[in-house]
Amino acid sequence: MFDKLGFAVRALAISAILLAGAPFAGAQTLGSPSTLIGRPPPLPLTLPQRLRAQANPFSLLQLQSRLPPVGSPPPAAPPPSGSPWQFGTQPPGAPPLSNPLLLTDGTVIVHVSCTGTWWRLTPDQTGSYRNGSWSGIAAMPTGYEPRFFSSAVLPSGKVRIEGGEYNAKGLNCNEVALKNARGAIWDPRTDSWASVAPPAGWNTIGDAPATVLANRIYMQADCCDSGRLAAVRKSRAWQATGSGKFDSYDEEGWTLLPSGGLLTVDAYVGRRGCGRNTEAYGPAAHAWSSAGDTPAQLADCANPSGTPSYEMGPQILRPDGTVVAFGGTTCNDPVGGGVNPSCDDGAVTVVTYSAIFDTASFSWSAGPDIPAVGGQNYTLADAPAALEPNGDILFAASPNAETFSNPTHFFELSGADNTIAQTADPSDAGAFTSFQWNLLVLPTGQIMALETDGSTVWYYTPTSGPNPAWTPSIAARHPTGLAIGGTYKLKGTQLNGLSQGAAYGDDQQAATNYPLVRITNEGTGHVFYARSFGFATASIKPGIASSLSFVVPAMETGAAQLAAVANGIASPPAAVTVSASPR
Repeated sequence: MFDKLGFAVRALAISAILLAGAPFAGAQTLGSPSTLIGRPPPLPLTLPQRLRAQANPFSLLQLQSRLPPVGSPPPAAPPPSGSPWQFGTQPPGAPPLSNPLLLTDGTVIVHVSCTGTWWRLTPDQTGSYRNGSWSGIAAMPTGYEPRFFSSAVLPSGKVRIEGGEYNAKGLNCNEVALKNARGAIWDPRTDSWASVAPPAGWNTIGDAPATVLANRIYMQADCCDSGRLAAVRKSRAWQATGSGKFDSYDEEGWTLLPSGGLLTVDAYVGRRGCGRNTEAYGPAAHAWSSAGDTPAQLADCANPSGTPSYEMGPQILRPDGTVVAFGGTTCNDPVGGGVNPSCDDGAVTVVTYSAIFDTASFSWSAGPDIPAVGGQNYTLADAPAALEPNGDILFAASPNAETFSNPTHFFELSGADNTIAQTADPSDAGAFTSFQWNLLVLPTGQIMALETDGSTVWYYTPTSGPNPAWTPSIAARHPTGLAIGGTYKLKGTQLNGLSQGAAYGDDQQAATNYPLVRITNEGTGHVFYARSFGFATASIKPGIASSLSFVVPAMETGAAQLAAVANGIASPPAAVTVSASPR
C-alpha cells in the first residue's frame, strides 16, 4: 500500500532541493561529481504528462520521490557465484553513466547525464571490456548538456547527438528543455565536437527517435512537431521526410527493417482516443503508411486512472526476420492527480503485452505477456532491450502499477519458442526503475548495462552463442599483408549483422549494425581493433554484400587472425600478417 507519510517526507525534501536552486556548476570536468548528484532524477515525461504536472506540481514530486536521488544508492553487492552478471571497472570518481555507444575502433563512449562530459572505455589486451581502462574525451559544446537525446554512430565513424528532453545549462536539469533543438558531432580522430544546426524552422527536437537508414542517411524526428515531420541529413543539408504520419513521434521508437524501411508502434500522443495502429516508413516514398494493428494494446494511451503516460516499450528485430514490440501499459499515472489505490492493492489488473511483426508477411501476431513478479504485473514503459548473439532478447521491466516505479527485474525472451523467463538481476537492480537502464551489445557478445543515475557498470554474459547462419562473412579475396597505419578495403556479406542490436525508443539509441575489424595476434593472443569507416551500406538484410575501409592500429607484428564483428557475432577468422611498414 502507498506510504502517504513516507511520501510526504520525501516530497518535502525534494521540494526543498528544487526550491533551493543549487548553483549550476557548468560543464563537468573529468573526475568532478555530476551536477545531478543528490538530486531527484529528472523523469522521461511525455508532453501530456508535463502539462498535467504543471497543473499539479506536487504530483511530479510524488513520482520522483519513489526513486532514490542520483548517486545515492549504496555500492552494488558482488554478484553471486554463477551469476551471468559481472562488475566492470569504473571511471575515476564513479560518476553516473548513461547512453553507451560502441565506436568503430572497438572502444565505447558513455555520457554523464546533464553534463557535457563523456568517458571512453578501451578494452584490455585480451579484449575484455569488463577489465578495460577509462579515459576522458573532449567536452561537448558550451551550453549543450542534455539528458534523454538522440544518438547515432555514423558510417564515417563519427558520433551524432541531437536534441534532449532536458538541458542542464541554467536549468540544473530540473526543467524541461523540449525546445532544445541543438545538435553536435564528435570526431574521434581529432577528439573534437562541432555544433550542427537543426532543420530550418525546427524549434524542438527534445527526446525523439533517430536512426541511420540502410542507405547510410541519418534520419531525425522532432518529438513535438505538430506537423509530424522528420528530416534526413543528405549532402550536408536537411530534407523534410515522413509525410502521412498518423500521430506525433513523441515516445515512439524506430526499428530498421530488412527492406530498408522503418517500423514504429504508434503511441497516440496528440491523438484523441487510443488504438493499436502501427506504421512503416518507406525511404523511397519518404512517407509513412499503416503496418496494421497489433493484436493487443501496447501503448499506454489509456489506463484505469484515465491519465495515460503514452509510454511505449522497445522494439527489436531478430535474425529470423521478426520484430518483437514490447508494451508500455500501466495501471495508473500519479501525475494525473493522485494515486489510484486499487493499483497498489492489486485489485486492478493491467497485463502488459508484446506483439510480433513478421517482416516477410508484413503481419502481426500476439507475443507473450510480460510476467508478473511477486504478485505485481510488469511493464516496459521506457525500458531497454538488447538482442543476444544467440537470438534471445534481454530486457528490463518494472511494476506497471504506476509509471516509473522500482524495482527493476530482468527477463529473457527466447528466440526459439517466444517464451519469457525471468533471469538473474544485477545486485542493485532494486534501486532503479526500467527507464534508468541502458543496454549495449558488445563485440564480445556480452551486454553492457548502465544505470543512468547510478555508477555501477555491469556486463551480462549470454549462455550460448549464435547460429552459424547469422555470422558475417569475409570475402575470399581479402588483404593478407597488413602494415601498421595502413588503410585497407574489406568486402563480405552480412557485415552489419541482422539487427540494430539494442533498442530503447525515443530517449536513447545504441544501434551497432556496422562492422568492426578485430585483429588477434597469434603469438600472444592479444586483441586489437582497427578503426573501420566508409561502410557501403547500413542494411541488415540477410546475405547482403558490403564493404568497408579500415586502418591498422599500433599493435604487435607477425601472424594474426582478422575477423569482422557485428552485434557480438564474429566472422570466421582470416589469416593475415602484420608488419611495421608497408610491403
